[in-house]
Amino acid sequence: MFLPTTRIEMETLGWESLDIILVTGDAYIDSPYIGVALIGKVLHDAGYRVGVIGQPDLETDDIARLGEPRLFWGVSGGSVDSMIANYTATKKRRQRDDYTPGGVNSRRPDRAVIAYTNLIRRHCKRTAPIVLGGVEASLRRISHYDYWSNKVRRSILFDAKADLLVYGMGERATLDVAAALAAGEAPTGIRGTCHATKTAPVDCLQLPAHAKVRDDHAAFTAMYHLFYDNNEPLTARTLCQKQDTRWLVQNPPAEHLSREELDRIHELDFERDVHPRHKAEGEVRSLDTIRFSLPAMRGCYGECTFCSIAVHQGRTVLWRSEASLVREAKQLTGLPGFNGYLLDVGGPTANMYGFECAKKLAKGPCRDKRCLYPTTCATLRPDHSPQLNLLRKLRRLPGVKRVFVASGIRHDLVLADRRHGERYIDTLAQHHVSGQLKLAPEHCVESVLAHMGKPGLSGLVEFRRRFLNASKRAGLKQFLTYYLIAAHPGCGVKEMHRLKEFTSEELELNPEQVQVFTPLPSSWAAVMYLTGRDPFSGRKVFVERDMKRKQAQKDILLRKRTPGRPKRPGR
Repeated sequence: MFLPTTRIEMETLGWESLDIILVTGDAYIDSPYIGVALIGKVLHDAGYRVGVIGQPDLETDDIARLGEPRLFWGVSGGSVDSMIANYTATKKRRQRDDYTPGGVNSRRPDRAVIAYTNLIRRHCKRTAPIVLGGVEASLRRISHYDYWSNKVRRSILFDAKADLLVYGMGERATLDVAAALAAGEAPTGIRGTCHATKTAPVDCLQLPAHAKVRDDHAAFTAMYHLFYDNNEPLTARTLCQKQDTRWLVQNPPAEHLSREELDRIHELDFERDVHPRHKAEGEVRSLDTIRFSLPAMRGCYGECTFCSIAVHQGRTVLWRSEASLVREAKQLTGLPGFNGYLLDVGGPTANMYGFECAKKLAKGPCRDKRCLYPTTCATLRPDHSPQLNLLRKLRRLPGVKRVFVASGIRHDLVLADRRHGERYIDTLAQHHVSGQLKLAPEHCVESVLAHMGKPGLSGLVEFRRRFLNASKRAGLKQFLTYYLIAAHPGCGVKEMHRLKEFTSEELELNPEQVQVFTPLPSSWAAVMYLTGRDPFSGRKVFVERDMKRKQAQKDILLRKRTPGRPKRPGR
């Protein structure tokens, strides 16, 4: 069932009022891939009456169409931070929005979490508590560098004047918040939440104050180190940070869901469709990629410096059981429009399914080293056999023609798996690639890769050779596509010319899709961009800040190379 979005739908369910109203910057897509839908179904499954308001009209009292909730408002900017959704890396307004009916980017306001909270305050005078959640709130929960204003902004909890903030994936914390409010208790001690208080808790780890980190780059870097090191349930302490005259308190992260819990929430009653209210307004393009796909895992231990997944989903990979994914796949085969193709089985990194570091699971992530950089840690022990077994069972299901792995993989993990890596390459090439397999080398220059937290390229060249050979053995003409980044900290024009040469000569391609680096809130690369220094060594890092020169870096890579054209002099 869809959660109600109108009074008429509430009456159909026999509900006179709601316990919780969720507000989102997306159209309402009832899918386990969509945070608001997932949280809504988890709350409904626990017995709460939940409604959804997707992309409310900012000029009217549309936000009040479901009345006021008994327990709380849940406010999210949507599946993407609203500033990233609305602007390119060169700060040009985006014309398209894949989460908006019709695809025109006209429905999601800038800083949507703040805009929606203000809207609630304006039209609902006796409002219930406002609880922020989703990726926009999660990544802006402490003082953070905001690329679009070029300022260090304070916690979004303070700017939005909300009552509570749920960070991370949020299912357990949101249920605990609902239970506390239903019992008439203050929800301030719940793991996975942030709140404001007049005095700092006596046992908290104090971050440098906002007034300090706003103006002092060294203090900002020190703050981020403390913040990053306290984002895993097994090791985190309570953090606090003075924001104005009050304190932000971040409780330790919520405990990880068990495999059984993860299975259960993904097997709730999702429509896997756009709500009729939004469907009548036009196509929502994001549904094309998620409707017939399987979310198999969450979390990522890649820790690329330009990525915020580790801060939002965590550095520990959690995966669903094989049985649960097979059951969901069987359900997908019976949906209208299914044509035999499961479009993706994956997550942030598809081939992290089914294995984790035993030491990390027992004691939390290491603070002195990373799982995959500069090389794959020996204690991780990559094992692709669980994913191979899963994929084999999925492709044998009645009604399934092909099963694709479209999320992108870490080629270094494949090569580090001495037992099953070669079979994994052969299986992907033969059964699970829709013509192109996605890899993310990002760059080729060692100094730039070091600032990205990415391994060297010898593994990429070797993986490419093996994959193309496997495709040839399978009698298939298939390709590799590569995510590449321009204007990352440490990258200048010289480094982009070297990347152009590498892609032309080693990868034998003219790149058509290149991303200009965006400093995402709560990422190590954003710290580099703000401070101009490597946050680990303290050494200066070149940072390109001029928009035209950023675009020029991208253009170097996109420029078509004439066949037989000689290399640049001195190369």
